Amino acid sequence: MLYQPAHNRFAVDDPAAELAELCQRVPATLVTLGPEGLRASILPMLFDPEDGPHGTLRGHLARGNPHWRELVSDVEALAIFDGPDAYVSPAWYEEKRLTGKVVPTWNYVTVQAHGAVTLRQEPEWLVPHVRRLVERHEGMRAEPWSIDDAPEGYVETQARAIVGLELRISRLEAKRKLSQNRSVADVAGTIAGLAEGSPMEREVAAEMRREPS
Repeated sequence: MLYQPAHNRFAVDDPAAELAELCQRVPATLVTLGPEGLRASILPMLFDPEDGPHGTLRGHLARGNPHWRELVSDVEALAIFDGPDAYVSPAWYEEKRLTGKVVPTWNYVTVQAHGAVTLRQEPEWLVPHVRRLVERHEGMRAEPWSIDDAPEGYVETQARAIVGLELRISRLEAKRKLSQNRSVADVAGTIAGLAEGSPMEREVAAEMRREPS
């Protein structure tokens, strides 16, 4: 269960929309419990919001990765999508100058999807899945690569080295912890501070600007 503080200002009204946006940019961390304990793998996933009451995530693992052999449909899996995150210094707060009663924190965006996993090993599932993944990520390039650029039969051969999976979402939670519990002046100071930092910090500043004032 994703922790939300009592003030609930970090909760997301439409977690499916947040997931649809986030999974375009970041991979999932798939966490499961198996005979050897907890196991985690990082993998890109596609989100189909129309398949099931909360949607379905689709991805694949290398056949050599033992993780897929431990996936069973009666044990819930967790897919975590983490957006930009950054340390927030209290030096940026107006409240520091007024009272000094401030402490550091961390801002972040995350989505967590829970659900049962089904394995897919059919070539007629795997190859179209790989094509959709490639088209999603290559579509923004000036000269996109296509799986049709590969020699005939090559992609089909490579697909034998992966195992597909579908995570049918039973619970979907999202959190945007972006200083919504601070004053307007503190938020402005934080955005200004982050905007002068690393690329990741600047991404957090951009996410903060998107929040309703």
